[in-house]
Amino acid sequence: MRNRLLLAGAGLAAFGVSLASGFHFDDYAIFSDRILTSPSGWMGVWALRQTRPLTDLTFWLNYLAGGQDPLGYHLVNLALHIGAVLLAYACLRRLVPERAALVGAAIFAVHPLQAEAVNYVWARGILLATVLCLASLRAWLDGRVWVAVGWFAAALLANEECAAFPVVLWILGRAEAGPEGAPRGRSPVPLGAMLALSLAAGVRVIYAATTPGSTAGAHAGVTAWKYFLTQGAVILRYLRLLAFPHGFTVDPDIRTPAVWAGALAWAAVAGLAVWAWRERARGWTMGLLAGLILLLPSSSIFPAADLAADRRMYLPMLGFAAAAGILLGRIKVNAPAAALVSVLLVLSVFRTAVWMSDASLWREAVRRAPEKVRPKVQLSRDVPAGEALELLTAARNLAPYDASVAAETGKVLLEERQVDAALIEFGRALALDPNNAQHHNNRGVALSLLGQTEAARADFKEALAIDPGLTEASENLRKLPPEQ
Repeated sequence: MRNRLLLAGAGLAAFGVSLASGFHFDDYAIFSDRILTSPSGWMGVWALRQTRPLTDLTFWLNYLAGGQDPLGYHLVNLALHIGAVLLAYACLRRLVPERAALVGAAIFAVHPLQAEAVNYVWARGILLATVLCLASLRAWLDGRVWVAVGWFAAALLANEECAAFPVVLWILGRAEAGPEGAPRGRSPVPLGAMLALSLAAGVRVIYAATTPGSTAGAHAGVTAWKYFLTQGAVILRYLRLLAFPHGFTVDPDIRTPAVWAGALAWAAVAGLAVWAWRERARGWTMGLLAGLILLLPSSSIFPAADLAADRRMYLPMLGFAAAAGILLGRIKVNAPAAALVSVLLVLSVFRTAVWMSDASLWREAVRRAPEKVRPKVQLSRDVPAGEALELLTAARNLAPYDASVAAETGKVLLEERQVDAALIEFGRALALDPNNAQHHNNRGVALSLLGQTEAARADFKEALAIDPGLTEASENLRKLPPEQ
């Protein structure tokens, strides 16, 4: 009990300040989703295009209980993290010595790489999936294999990025295989069922990615090949932050590498995995291998809008933390492990402080990647108009044909009541990206303010034709006078 209280206290100390934070980025999409804010949303979340229905159900419950008060949302995230920490400790105790389990669980609890998943409400899916995967692992280790399958099925409904979890169970089984090569006491049928569930989840995600408004697949803004080519370097970046937790940012400056460089990065990752498997007798290398395997679903050929995101390390951290726990557990004195956990805890407190506002996050991103356009565009939304226009001018100098820069400039000018100038910028954004629903909606707003009602109506209708789920466009259309 004492160790559990220490672990829970460490997690609260590292990320408890998040309870005073607000919403960030995609968090606001919760309130623009009619399913998540409707009384019947508990049924709507199970629609086929909702790829993470269990996570959406928790958002619906949050909204039902507290509306748009961020405290309740952050409280659930923090509670899920503490639950994951305690389950991680319970599972590790069955796999490694007690001291190694405690150190590994403590690192899992306080490493600053965990900050994004805990502090970002929209990242709840990976928190919930991790809790459910750990419940599955505990049942698996207890020999209740079909209960483990059930927990894993629920994890996939929370977040499909846990799809490689059955492979980790397989390598754990191979590590304790009997003379004939089959894992002791484990039938291959439950693992096969888990893999089939992972495949079904992947098909569901591919289907959902074809719907308008998706930010994955063909709508991610990057081809599958380019996404895959970058991911070897992205994984190496994660490992660097794991070992040397400095240089965090919500928008790292990651460029698509040359084919040879991307292949070399992937070769390094594959070589590390092969070495970890061959050296599995060391114990800690199994944790390293498990972490790498758990990273694969988010670093696959299926593209996402963000090339890298620290939250994708949350579940893999279990393997990496176990590896660190085993290594540190071999040291006879407790001081090195305690010092490491203390340093990581302090770093997480500072990381959580950065997550207290969008402005602080994007200022950090601008500082870390001064040649990147997106952080400047994002920061412009959270600063006074004068500073915003300076940032957008710098962004336009870097990327003169980026439609998002023109669109954001138009929004700033519109807020400053410079409607004619804003209309020019919205028109420029549409010229650069004519099939963007939001650009049509933006121009429609400017046209309606200038009294050009029918032209505005046409833009709102076009926006809805491109993206029927764009609530803002439908509301703007409803505000216009009836058609003559």
